Amino acid sequence: MGKNNKGEPNIPSPTSNKNFAGIIITISILANVIILLLFFAPSIGYKGDVTFDITVLPRFNAVFNSFTFIFLLAALIAIIKRNVKLHKRFILAAFSTTLLFLVTYLTFHYLSPETSKYGGEGIIRSIYFFILITHSILAALIVPLALFTLVWGWTNQLKKHRKIARWTMPIWLYVSSTGVVVYLMMAPYY
Repeated sequence: MGKNNKGEPNIPSPTSNKNFAGIIITISILANVIILLLFFAPSIGYKGDVTFDITVLPRFNAVFNSFTFIFLLAALIAIIKRNVKLHKRFILAAFSTTLLFLVTYLTFHYLSPETSKYGGEGIIRSIYFFILITHSILAALIVPLALFTLVWGWTNQLKKHRKIARWTMPIWLYVSSTGVVVYLMMAPYY
């Protein structure tokens, strides 16, 4: 892909975005189905011996989620200050750490013989499951939201981008921050 006179990559015109919808929907469905299969059908995972302590992977997940949250917050501040170039860089950084999270998350659930059980009791158990359930539902939704927001921003469909970004940003911030909270609450039980 070539670059324009500002040194930025040439992006397809907005009229070519019809192809993106199918790709985004396919990626979203595929990612969520794989996660559901690995979580609810662990028997499809790896059956051999693992030569390293896989319980380190959830820690990496928390680190990647932390960086995603920081990058998103920085992107939000940049766009409030109308610094579009910096906003784009932080959004790409957030996508990068989210992708790294997804790789380590899927690796952990593929290699793990079983899913750890939360051992908290009383009100803290209810709080944990509330956070986990809302996090999980919104994490499934954020995949297409973030991808559509990215494509529409990058292809200068700014009206669509701004309209969906008002939903995407707070949901993505919630998902990345609660991912860290879920890890911290679950860490003693890995």
